[in-house]
Amino acid sequence: QVQLVESGGGLVQAGGSQRLSCLYSRRALSNYDMGWFRQGPGKEREFVAAITWSDSTTYYADSVKGRFAISRDHAKNTMYLQMNDLKPEDTAVYYCAASGRRAPLTTPKNYDYWGQGTQVTVSS
Repeated sequence: QVQLVESGGGLVQAGGSQRLSCLYSRRALSNYDMGWFRQGPGKEREFVAAITWSDSTTYYADSVKGRFAISRDHAKNTMYLQMNDLKPEDTAVYYCAASGRRAPLTTPKNYDYWGQGTQVTVSS
């Protein structure tokens, strides 16, 4: 069974940094595009960042561009989200996801597998 497990969430002060990790359990996902989404209190799930498997092309939401960086390590079956200059509005549950559809990566419905999420809370 495919599993994606996020880690690295927690409480951080505004202006601080945090790195999230997503470990995926099956080597078959090494050829999947992957992404990070987040869902804040009372909000819909929104796109944060994505990375393609073929050439590691990256995509970012405008709200995080220049502050967040997505990367992946194929050898470790792990994807990362480095978050810098965090703001209170970044508070959310962060989910990693994998897509084998070669479809636009900013849309949640184009993803096949999801992790359970990790809470990130940014205090002001």
